[in-house]
Amino acid sequence: MNRKLKLKSTLVIGLLFLITAVSIVPFIWMISTSLKSSQALMSIPIEWIPKKVSFESYMKVLTELPFLKSTLNSLIVTLSSTFLTLISASMAAFIFAKYEFRFKNTLFILFLTSMMVSIQVTGIPIFIILTKLGLNNSFVGVVIPSIYNVFAIFLLRQYMKNISNDFIEAAYMDGANLFQVFFKIIVPMSIVPLTTLFVINFMAYWNDYFWPLIILTDPNKVTLPVLLSKLNTQYNTEYNTLMAGSLVSMIPILIVYMFAQKHFIKGVQEGGIK
Repeated sequence: MNRKLKLKSTLVIGLLFLITAVSIVPFIWMISTSLKSSQALMSIPIEWIPKKVSFESYMKVLTELPFLKSTLNSLIVTLSSTFLTLISASMAAFIFAKYEFRFKNTLFILFLTSMMVSIQVTGIPIFIILTKLGLNNSFVGVVIPSIYNVFAIFLLRQYMKNISNDFIEAAYMDGANLFQVFFKIIVPMSIVPLTTLFVINFMAYWNDYFWPLIILTDPNKVTLPVLLSKLNTQYNTEYNTLMAGSLVSMIPILIVYMFAQKHFIKGVQEGGIK
């Protein structure tokens, strides 16, 4: 029996290793392409390891393109959207988890149903509303739709339902009001799922291409994904510059994950158990 289990474990580990190796091939190709000169991009046979390492694509990204400006724009949009999502979703989740009111379950089901509607469908009415409000070509117009994030509400609600009501009742007995209970009791006890959502939403908003492309028309306000997409044209694509820019744009996500890794993994594990 032990031999069978050991064989099965070896097969599973081997399969996982193979899947991991295959999944990192595109990433290796990105690094390799970013270090090639323009002449070596289409060489046959393919150079997985460049014969001559060139940093011209990185120099072009940092000097010829408004890369730093677009990075700053992306940071403004991403951080604003992420914090707005966490604030609005945690408040909504708190009410859905701890308070009873008429049609609560029906309203929550409607919230969940809206998850099946893609942004491409709701994009037109949201765009019309923002246009009438005069929020086109502004960071506010990009950020404001993030106030409604059903997945974040759902995840936080499931976690907050497991927080004992005794903490809330004790706070009310000590004279705390609704907002004090939320900010001093619920938020500190929900730091794990909030950190998990911070990482998830930071990645999503940082890589978002569709909405900034629609709202932002000023070249000085474009975000990083929109800027990098301009390297891919109908007649020519600078693959080495595109890959270099994509690799550099991953740095903020890696930094955020590095600092939030402990809470992120814990949040995913607890969410899976629940």
